[in-house]
Order: sequence, then C-alpha cells, then structure tokens
Amino acid sequence: MSLRVAVAAPFVQNGTNRLEENEFVVALSLDRDWFSPDQSKRLIDVATQDGLLEPDGNELVAGFDPTEVTIPEAFVPDEDILTERSAFERVLDALVAEGMAKHEAVGAINTLQGELGVTIETAAVIYARREGLDIDELIPVARSALVPDADS
Repeated sequence: MSLRVAVAAPFVQNGTNRLEENEFVVALSLDRDWFSPDQSKRLIDVATQDGLLEPDGNELVAGFDPTEVTIPEAFVPDEDILTERSAFERVLDALVAEGMAKHEAVGAINTLQGELGVTIETAAVIYARREGLDIDELIPVARSALVPDADS
C-alpha cells in the first residue's frame, strides 16, 4: 500500500521510528520532493486516522515497524493517498494485505450487507472481525453509521 510506504520513508531515512513533525514534513517535501509542506501535513492527518502514525507531543511515532516496509527505488506516491478513506476502503485494504483477493472481499462484504441490512462500512467491519482481523479502531466509524451522533 503506497500510504504505508510514504509514511515509512522518513522513518527509514532517519533510522528511527520516532520523528519530530517538522522532520517528517521536511523528509517528504524537501528531501524526497514528493509533496508540498501542506500536503505532507495532510498526509500526517490521513496516516494518523489510519493508525500508521501516533502523535506524541511534538513528535510522530510510527504505528508499525518501518523497517519491514520496502521502499522501491523509483517509488513516488500518488496524491490520492492524501484523501481520507472510508471505513470500507480501510477494511478492504486490510483484507487484501492479508492475502484475500479484492474482488472476493468486496463480494463477501456486499453479500453480508444484503443479509444484515446494514451500511457497507458496518458490513465490512463485521466481515473483517469474522476473518480475524484486528480492526477495532474502525468500530466507532461503523457504529456512527448505524446510530447518528454515536461517539463510542
């Protein structure tokens, strides 16, 4: 997934799993010339939402082991990784990362949605849980789709 690769790059470059926010932004915007500083800050927001980054005061901590990510030599991330992704998209990415074919995952989620009569986000979360994926951070998103103004 290109979001994970883009997030890992500054950590790998600096040989750490913790960076000050400005170091992260500089690595993406000036060192690699992948994004503008504003886009780099947007990437922080998206990656934080996905659990790839954890803010800790003035620093960012990788929510995964950056050394396990391969950064291809010619890799340049698409700007579309800067957009927020729905719970459905995030679950689908997790299922594909676990080795499930994308079309199979979409079909299974759609079937479950029809059987349960729930939103696609809720069906995706339920399906992922049934498949043994740890997607606890998406449960509030699915719950809010079921119950308006639900925060937890």
